[in-house]
Amino acid sequence: MSVDRVLHLASRKILDSIEEGVHIVDKKGRTILYNKAIEEIEGLSHQQVVGKHLLDIFPDWTKENSTLLTVLSSGVPIIDREQSYLNFRGKNIKTVNSTYPIFDGEELIGAIEIAKNFTTVNHMSEQIIELQQKLLKPVKKEAGIRQYHFEQLIGKTDRYLEAIKIARRASKSNSSVLIYGDTGTGKELFAQSIHYASERKSKPFIAQNCAAIPETLLEGLLFGTAKGSFTGATDRPGLFEQADGGTLFLDEVNSMSLALQAKILRVLQENYVRRVGGTKDVPIDVRIIAATNEEPELLITDGQFRKDLYYRLNVINIRIPSLNERVEDIPLLVDYFIREYNEQLGKDVWMVSSELLEAFKRYNWAGNIRELKNFIESAMNLISDEHVIGKEHMPSHVAEVLLKKSHYIPDAGVIVSDLNAHLRLIEKEIIITTLDKCNHNVSKAAKQLNLSRQNLQYKIKQFDIV
Repeated sequence: MSVDRVLHLASRKILDSIEEGVHIVDKKGRTILYNKAIEEIEGLSHQQVVGKHLLDIFPDWTKENSTLLTVLSSGVPIIDREQSYLNFRGKNIKTVNSTYPIFDGEELIGAIEIAKNFTTVNHMSEQIIELQQKLLKPVKKEAGIRQYHFEQLIGKTDRYLEAIKIARRASKSNSSVLIYGDTGTGKELFAQSIHYASERKSKPFIAQNCAAIPETLLEGLLFGTAKGSFTGATDRPGLFEQADGGTLFLDEVNSMSLALQAKILRVLQENYVRRVGGTKDVPIDVRIIAATNEEPELLITDGQFRKDLYYRLNVINIRIPSLNERVEDIPLLVDYFIREYNEQLGKDVWMVSSELLEAFKRYNWAGNIRELKNFIESAMNLISDEHVIGKEHMPSHVAEVLLKKSHYIPDAGVIVSDLNAHLRLIEKEIIITTLDKCNHNVSKAAKQLNLSRQNLQYKIKQFDIV
């Protein structure tokens, strides 16, 4: 296969993978390319369109209402123009188009149109406005809205105490902080503790999970919008401006696209933001604390995290150990959560049973502290007048998992005939269980098992684990 053929097929694959519709015509107005996205927008197939003149497909088009016909006539690009028209089936189409002339030297040889579904764009605009309106409502310190401080970080293990020590030092600085910890380890608790122990404590602390908002909305939410930047848009500040003087916590920062990460980097470098669709630079004074639930170095290697942004954020680095790495802290955390829910629920619970506590220590806490807290909350709701939480107070599916004994561990008196084979079965079971707990994320499972990723991949293949 020739290089030209490979490039042609690759180009076609790329065009069919993007969300925007692409329509290319020659200088006479005949279609030569029509990608999948434009097929979906206009309700036509490329077989119906390629080779045909524009007016055969869209009979109501004129130079006044068609960006393609206008650009073919003028040779001047048109950017982000709304267009409403009927196709030959009578279907009403609404798009936002950017259309560009194609020149060979000085000769106009065609035009390319990039179209966005107007209905989708309009819906996203409404979502951005709705999100901004919610964020701009006055913030009241109501009962139940908690502020976390260092005193609420519970633990005595060396690695956890080291993380707290670094965080306390970070509270004396204005430098950026990057927190790494598995889901449920308490990254926002650390971020709030840093903020409320810092000189910025009287200013806003705003937290945003970057994975919880669609990419198309996140930029407008962070940077704000300028009036007229899209249909219905008004001048509204984004989270950077709202957090001015305080701290902005960006959780799961690696979930942003690389393009949006580049814009965050520029804010960190220049200390100003420009609203979406705006031309004015707005100076800001915001401390950024970012967090990721995956190893930053692996994310960089996998191309999910910009190296330059990583260096800019990683001025102060805090690594929060998982609950599996701090098993001796489980009794302290259990006591803390029991006291908390005694107060909330009006109960008089003293402790968990020794059997249940030992089960907690053996359990693989994929959800970390959040999972432990949920277990205690569930039990506290189920217990009546007793003072000790036992397995009978746990939901049945939870008790079964916690107290489950491996069927590969023989009962007393049973003779194992082949120790190596039996150990391999136990190893396989542990790997399968850990992969399930980590949602088959090999990197996380390898970390839980204290193995290299390559070693775990080898064992998965060796044991034929699907």
